[in-house]
Amino acid sequence: MIDFAAANGPKLTLDEDSVLDIGACVVDGNNLAPGRAIPDDGDPRIDHSLEGFLFTCGPDHIRHPQPMSGAFEGRRYPLHGSFSSHPAKILWTRFEDGDAECRADIDVVTAEGRPARLERHWRIDGATGEVSLTDRVVNTSTEAMPVFLMYHMNVGGKWFDDGVRLSGQMLENGGFPWTFGEEHGGIFCVPSAGKGEDWSELSLGPIAAIGGKSLRVRFGTETLPFLQVWRNQRAPAHVLGIEPVSHRWVSRDELEEADEFNILQPGEARSFTLNFAFV
Repeated sequence: MIDFAAANGPKLTLDEDSVLDIGACVVDGNNLAPGRAIPDDGDPRIDHSLEGFLFTCGPDHIRHPQPMSGAFEGRRYPLHGSFSSHPAKILWTRFEDGDAECRADIDVVTAEGRPARLERHWRIDGATGEVSLTDRVVNTSTEAMPVFLMYHMNVGGKWFDDGVRLSGQMLENGGFPWTFGEEHGGIFCVPSAGKGEDWSELSLGPIAAIGGKSLRVRFGTETLPFLQVWRNQRAPAHVLGIEPVSHRWVSRDELEEADEFNILQPGEARSFTLNFAFV
């Protein structure tokens, strides 16, 4: 892990051994990442990543494992895709004028054996404390390939009280308490924005443990047109996840039949943007 912080904003650690995802996210002295209060999905790659504040799902698959077909029949796509556990090659870091930036490339081999590259750029604005992530997924193979992506922002439920709410225009009635769903958990996936809206915004808070601040998440809707939110309070899990995502919550077969795969030809790229701040 490498420390990554600016003059203002959260103090982060970035995992250079796994896609340069976020491990710790410390605000007002408290690490909001869930740590070991997570479900055991039986995959050590994901078990490690789930402990942190943000991990990246894709580029060949998202969500739960599904059977592969054709030459790979009898195998399954890995849980949450192939990104996790691929090391990052850090190209440069800068800490100037109160800002922080880090640029890295991550070479990935997908479940089909195809190479791809994630070009990742983290930035923290030292004046506002906002964290910005710009990702570019490049098809470096010689074959066309569908690209999927989901950001998992996992927050430890131990920091929440009954006053914490989810708020956003994509939510029913504009928002509701964080304890949505059944007693021990719940999940939903909705369109992230209205027609023609380039950005979507969701807020989680106020969180008393960090001085009443709320987590504000913004993301580009052109390539992340859906928002998935889940929570799990079935012991020992105690976590809530905010998950901007590229595809609906249906099977790969249904997405393919509906012509909703995002196909990249060799050399083509697709970009994704995510910002968050505690305000």
